[in-house]
Parts: sequence; C-alpha cells; structure tokens
Amino acid sequence: MDRIFFALGAVAGVTAVALGAFAAHGLKGKLSPDLFDVFEVGARYHMYHALALLGTAWAVTRWPGGATTAAGWLFVAGIVLFSGSLYALAVTGIRPLGAITPLGGVCFIAGWVALAWAAWH
Repeated sequence: MDRIFFALGAVAGVTAVALGAFAAHGLKGKLSPDLFDVFEVGARYHMYHALALLGTAWAVTRWPGGATTAAGWLFVAGIVLFSGSLYALAVTGIRPLGAITPLGGVCFIAGWVALAWAAWH
C-alpha cells in the first residue's frame, strides 16, 4: 500500500500543480472572480491532500492496518469528490455540483480521523 499511496500522492500533486497553473494562466479573466476562487479552493485542497497521501504512504509502513489504508482511500475519494466537484462547478457554472463538495469534505475529515486512529492504536 505504501507504493500505491505514494504514487497516488505524486500523481495528485502533479495534477494539482497543473490545474492551478491552468487556472492562473488559462481561466483568469474567463471566469467570474467568485468561480475563479472556487477553482482555487479546489486546487489548494487537492494539493494539501496530495501531501497527505505521501504522509499516508509513510504511515502505512509504520502502522499497517485497516485504519491507515482507509485514510489513504478517503483522501483519494476526497480529492475526487471535493476538488473535482469544485473544478466542475467553476468551469461549468452549474451550481448543483456544489452539493457533491461536502461529501468530499467528509472524506477528508474521516481520512484525518482514520490516520490519527492508526497512529494512536
């Protein structure tokens, strides 16, 4: 699992940087300021959790088990649901996509709780 989470973290990191650059150079001035901010929040949390995946890759070698593995997959799901929904909302302007975002936020929170649990037990 350590190699999987490290690889996923690295891929998530490169996509966060690429999407952030795309926003800064390709979307600035094309999106309203509020939708541009939405995209930036998605990219920021995307990068935070790319780094969390790298940390989880290390944690899985130290505290192997279900909680650590769950943390990694919850971070992946959070990136897809939280950041993905914000990217889609910003680019399309379809506001109901924002209803998906809290599910990703819950995944992020649950991932951090699972990681803490793995370290504690």
